[in-house]
Amino acid sequence: MAGEAERWVGAAVDFSEGSRGALQWAADNLLRAGDHLVLLHVLKDPDYEQGETLLWEATGSPLIPLSDFSEPTIAKKYGAKPDAETLDMLNTVARQKEVVVVFKVLWGDPREKLCQAINEIPMKCLVIGSRGLGKLKRVLLGSVSDYVVNNATCPVTVVKSADS
Repeated sequence: MAGEAERWVGAAVDFSEGSRGALQWAADNLLRAGDHLVLLHVLKDPDYEQGETLLWEATGSPLIPLSDFSEPTIAKKYGAKPDAETLDMLNTVARQKEVVVVFKVLWGDPREKLCQAINEIPMKCLVIGSRGLGKLKRVLLGSVSDYVVNNATCPVTVVKSADS
């Protein structure tokens, strides 16, 4: 619609089954034509042999269009290993829903980096998958989704995986 501001929707992705489930939920329930879907991919251990890691470690990569990120050499340049199933799903969603899909690769603690990205990109909301950890494991390992829900400056939807 004319006059409406662009809507930026975030989704945390790690290319797991739970991550794909969260993306599918966002596509089915949240995304609408004209939206920008920002896929946040956090790598815990920076690879300092990659020049991009040194260059973008503090702020994360620039926004990378889906068409570029689908190129194996581009994804590898940022240390990412996207799977074909997720890329196919995203290309289909982008085409059918008429949304712009971009990636942002970040390096460090996923909890902190996701919250940082939310503050730096004007996101209306964030969708994140849940690994379905039990209470004890969540206490011992810490839950990224719990942390983000409690510290994000935008609404966060946690999508549980089908097997949890």
